[in-house]
Amino acid sequence: MKKKGLLLTIALLTVIGVNAQTITNDIFWKTTKGTPIYSQGGGIFRFPDPVTGEEHYYWYGVHYAGAETYQASPTGKTSNTGFTSVTCYKSDDLVNWTFVNDVITASSLGWSYWVGRLGVAYVPEAKKYALVMQYNSSVLISVCDSPTGTFKWHNNIDMTSRIGTSNTGDQTVFTDDNGKSYLVYSYGSGRSRIYLSEIGVKDGLVTLLDCQQVYKGAGREGNCMFKYKGKYYICASDLYGWNASNVYYLQSDSIYGPYTPTNSMLKMPGAEKDYGHVTQTGFFYTVKGTQQETVIYCGDRWADFAGNGNGYNQWCPLSFVNNAPYFNSLSQWTLNAVTGEWAVGKDNNYIKNGSFDADRVYIPSGNKPVQTYLTGWTFQVTKGRTIAVGSATSPVLNANNSSTDRAIVTGNKCLYIHDSIDYTRKIYQTITSTTHVPLPDGLYTMAAKVKSGSSFKQLTMFAQSNDSTFNVDLPYSDSQWHSVEIKNILIKNGKVDVGFIADGAARDWCRIDDVTLIKTGNPTALETIQHQGNQVSRQDYYTLQGIKTAGPQKGWNIVRKTINGRAETSKLFIR
Repeated sequence: MKKKGLLLTIALLTVIGVNAQTITNDIFWKTTKGTPIYSQGGGIFRFPDPVTGEEHYYWYGVHYAGAETYQASPTGKTSNTGFTSVTCYKSDDLVNWTFVNDVITASSLGWSYWVGRLGVAYVPEAKKYALVMQYNSSVLISVCDSPTGTFKWHNNIDMTSRIGTSNTGDQTVFTDDNGKSYLVYSYGSGRSRIYLSEIGVKDGLVTLLDCQQVYKGAGREGNCMFKYKGKYYICASDLYGWNASNVYYLQSDSIYGPYTPTNSMLKMPGAEKDYGHVTQTGFFYTVKGTQQETVIYCGDRWADFAGNGNGYNQWCPLSFVNNAPYFNSLSQWTLNAVTGEWAVGKDNNYIKNGSFDADRVYIPSGNKPVQTYLTGWTFQVTKGRTIAVGSATSPVLNANNSSTDRAIVTGNKCLYIHDSIDYTRKIYQTITSTTHVPLPDGLYTMAAKVKSGSSFKQLTMFAQSNDSTFNVDLPYSDSQWHSVEIKNILIKNGKVDVGFIADGAARDWCRIDDVTLIKTGNPTALETIQHQGNQVSRQDYYTLQGIKTAGPQKGWNIVRKTINGRAETSKLFIR
């Protein structure tokens, strides 16, 4: 009994010792020692420590030379995809990472023009760890006795005999619950097919044992997969190069399929609002906790090569409705790696695509995508030119930020408000509570950066919730960036409209970027009443808890009066 009690105590301490940790997106991540994390196009795997035997999470990815340049000064993209190393980081909570080793370096690998899209599998038949990656125009398998040691060149595979091209399009490594690992990858040219190959040993070499085609259709890259409650999901992105795009998926009850829909992929709902938090599909990790199973979407934001924001790694939790995945785009959230539970972070920005970097091209766009709105935003034109594809007179809805701009604002793009004739336009998005991401009642602050060279008849930032409107004028015409905010926005009933209204003359222009909406607190009873706007009568009485009463009560009352059309609030004590 004493031994059982001791084991129970240790187990409880283990659970208590790993509390929910905060994941913050849209920043450059650092290790526990404060050094930059450089890990792109990789994956997370759970292996035993080579010394202690204790299992840890190991995160492998590529350190590109251009990643250092961009992080030091994110004022413009770089074209330097030079390979520095394959990095390995270790964690026990999937949030706090410690650098372990450069398991492959440029000097140990030799000459290369491209290295990327990798993962690690343990191959029991060989008693080796196998690192599978794209190497130039082939697939290279390197092996090591340890998950953290130096991986050595083992088997360089020309894929031509398997799929018809020497290279894969994109690829990642997936490990099933039974310990078997697979490479999921696309056809090397056009990415119009997706394949699965088991990783194993043949003729004394760690290699790809088979080649099973699971999809044939529109080109899809960023190929990766996960498993959730017994079902398999293969995911991919549009062919947008380094830029963000929609997240697509297939589903099957078996690793090799058949996957549905047949030769067509579904868009993952939620991701379309900001293209997967401005990412390309990277990899997934499924946390099988004591309380719930949580799938983490680990998106690659190739900001070093696309210039589309800050941070290379954007991780968001998925939800599921009738086995269909739903993408929860969060700028901040918490994860308990022991229980598997997650929650929205206290400083989460509820705006989708507030940096306007989801769209890589000018909008309206007639190709990849065909689109007349900025992703996540609604445009309402009351007066002015019609926003239309192929129209020579249509206003362009976004603009490029210069390197000078990017010393102040984030990313390539910003919202651009202008027209060649007099115009009135409203740009907004509606934010509502969802099953897994509530928009809780409370006080919020909306902020943005604005630059204008014109004197508008009206240029306003607004938030509207529960029939109350909060706004601020943007009276700037000096062509300089200004920070603006609306504090103490009272949001109720899980819904708010936020955006901008412009009433301008021909050629009046304004640029807006970095829009945020963050919860700042809970209102007191007095603040709640003060925010009720024109819904009150000429004189109303409330308790200190904010409950409306028929008239004054004994003790303290909050009194709301309307005098000459202006609301005033005071306290009244009645004996």
